[in-house]
Amino acid sequence: MSRTPGDLVATPGQTIGPFYGYALPYDGDSALVPPGHPDAIRLHGRVLDGAGNPVPDALLEIWQADPAGRVPREPGSLHRDGFTFTGWGRCGTDNAGHYSFTTLRPGPTKAGAAPFVAVTLFARGLLNRLFTRTYLPGDTDDTRAALAADPLLSSVDASRRGTLVAVPDEHGFAFDIRLQGEDETVFLAHPQH
Repeated sequence: MSRTPGDLVATPGQTIGPFYGYALPYDGDSALVPPGHPDAIRLHGRVLDGAGNPVPDALLEIWQADPAGRVPREPGSLHRDGFTFTGWGRCGTDNAGHYSFTTLRPGPTKAGAAPFVAVTLFARGLLNRLFTRTYLPGDTDDTRAALAADPLLSSVDASRRGTLVAVPDEHGFAFDIRLQGEDETVFLAHPQH
């Protein structure tokens, strides 16, 4: 039986299984820069389900601009060389739902824009990956003005904006991702997803 391209129907994505625990991690996956780098920051947090329980087998990927606001296009993200910043990393959660990246503070990609880190989440029970952002707060007037003027952040209901902004702490910046329920993280629709 032959088919024409127009009569094929897309099928739903597979649910994520525990196979990510051994198939996708690699040495240095969560270290976009070495922890001892003089400008290194730590972006860390937890992935929680709707009941507030940790998700121990989630996988997060981040993409970001460098501190100058340039989106890196260097190859080699899977083979860290210790000095090339590729702007991409991957990290699985531990049994308590924690994740941690060592990276650089991103710069704005255009004047007046708020810098952010793009986050993609894969987890059990999700038919498709989830997209979100985390904005890193700052203590300068320019940073506060950029956050207040950011088109995406200002389009989100004021009561939910906090789910997109990391919180500074003694370890760097904490960003918890809540899949459902109270304080559910704002997730984004990707134009080609």
